[in-house]
Amino acid sequence: MAHGLPGVTTTAKTGGDTAPAARVTGLTRRFDGRTVLDGVDLTIERGEFVALLGRSGSGKSTLLRALAGLDRGTNGGLEVSGAVAVAFQEPRLIPWKRVRANVALGLRAADPAAAARALAEVGLADHGGAWPLTLSGGEAQRASLARALVREPGLLLLDEPFSALDALTRITMHRLVLDLWDRHGPGVLLVTHDVDEALLLADRVLVLDGGRIAHQSRVATPRPRHRDHPDLTALRATLLERLGVTPEGTA
Repeated sequence: MAHGLPGVTTTAKTGGDTAPAARVTGLTRRFDGRTVLDGVDLTIERGEFVALLGRSGSGKSTLLRALAGLDRGTNGGLEVSGAVAVAFQEPRLIPWKRVRANVALGLRAADPAAAARALAEVGLADHGGAWPLTLSGGEAQRASLARALVREPGLLLLDEPFSALDALTRITMHRLVLDLWDRHGPGVLLVTHDVDEALLLADRVLVLDGGRIAHQSRVATPRPRHRDHPDLTALRATLLERLGVTPEGTA
């Protein structure tokens, strides 16, 4: 997917090559004289699940938007392999189109069968003819995922898609995303504020601070993971420290 952004070299690669899902080199973004991204370097391998943490305003969503081709003010190098798809915090379904038609928006050409298959994968096989406003929050987010995955993207970008869901629905969505990722194999970048969510889902967790990737931790704990696993407890403490969160009762 060639974005053609000014100052950014973005190359789409397809076929049997071994190019990573995404490669960012020296990516910079400034807003009104303030540097939000300061020479970011990042590689996401094919089939790798990466989570991105950072304090509010650290530039997480700015980096995701650059990868999605939605920000025309960045400078640096940016390459992606194959199609790019995004699922946002809000499902962003078009209310005057039925669910099946919303999913089909992810396709370059109309393919009702592909849209139906995508809906079946996320457990919405019987909701294709429904109107978006009749869906629950979890169902709407499932439809958003179906729309993203129907294109078989090489890079899937998730911008806090679970933050507005209740706890039980979020657990269900975590399992669904891991299942879909395992079946389709895209490189994934998940932007989140939730350290536990990052540790439960990702192969690698990054912390964005000062406009750069300031820390990364690899998560080798086998899936399915549990929050109380000792390895995750240690990683959680490290990540919270990097995020400036001190243990309760300390200065």
